[in-house]
Amino acid sequence: MVQVEHGPIFQVFLNDPDRRNPLSPGMVAGLLEALEEAENDPEVRVLVLSGRGSAFSAGADLAFLEKVTEMGAEENYRHSLSLMRLFHRLYTFPKPTVAAVNGPAVAGGAGLATACDLLVMDPEAKLGYTEVKIGFVAALVSVILVRAVGEKVAKDLLLTGRMVGAEEAKALGLANRIAKPGKALEEALSLAQELAQNAPTSLRLTKELLLALPGMGLEDGFRLAALANAWIRETGDLKEGIRAFFEKRPPKFSPKGQEPPS
Repeated sequence: MVQVEHGPIFQVFLNDPDRRNPLSPGMVAGLLEALEEAENDPEVRVLVLSGRGSAFSAGADLAFLEKVTEMGAEENYRHSLSLMRLFHRLYTFPKPTVAAVNGPAVAGGAGLATACDLLVMDPEAKLGYTEVKIGFVAALVSVILVRAVGEKVAKDLLLTGRMVGAEEAKALGLANRIAKPGKALEEALSLAQELAQNAPTSLRLTKELLLALPGMGLEDGFRLAALANAWIRETGDLKEGIRAFFEKRPPKFSPKGQEPPS
C-alpha cells in the first residue's frame, strides 16, 4: 500500500493506483511506519509524499464507506484515532515535508496533502474537502485547514465541499508551487533538495516555533522566540554555518543536527 525510496530525500508513495490510493487501514498503517522510519534515520533530511498513478489520494476507502454506518461506536472510534495519529504525526513531523499532488486529492487525501509543510501541485490537479457531500464531516482535517488558511477560507472549503484547482489553491495559500504538467514530483524533489541544504537544527526549531506560536499570546510568543534565538547560538550547526560564511564555502551541517530543548 505504501512504497518508500530511501535517501536524504525520503520519498513515500501512496501505492494503490488502481483504487486511486484510498486511505485504507493498510495505507494508514504503512504511512505511520514510513514516518517512523524517516524520523529515526539520521541521514533523512526531507520527506516527500506523493501518489502513484493518476491520483494523489481519493480519500476514504470505498470498502470502509460501505460498512461505516454499521460499525459500532468502539470500532468507529478506533478508526478515527488511527487517522488522527496519522494527521497529527505528519503535521508535527520534525523534518520538512513536501506533498507532490500529482492528481486529485479528495477528502482525507486533501487533508493528507494539507498536513505537509509545503505543497506542490500539478496544474491539472484538484483538491477538495468533500466530506459534507455524503454526510461526513472533515473533523480531523479542519484542525489543520483552519491553521493553514484561516477561518473564512476554511468555512468556504469545508461547508461547500467544492473542488479547488491549482491556481486557486495557490491563491488561497493551500499550494506553494504549481509545477509544469506531469512534473509535480520533479518540482517537489527540487524543492526538497533546496530545503536539505539548510541546517537541520534550524529547520527543526523553526517547525517547533511555527507549531507553538499560533496558540500563544504576544508576550509568551516573544519569550519563546527569545529562548529559541539564544539556544540556537550554542549549536554546532550555527558555528559551522558562520565558519562557512566567512570562509566563502558551502556549510557541512551534521545530518542529524541537534535536538531543541524541551
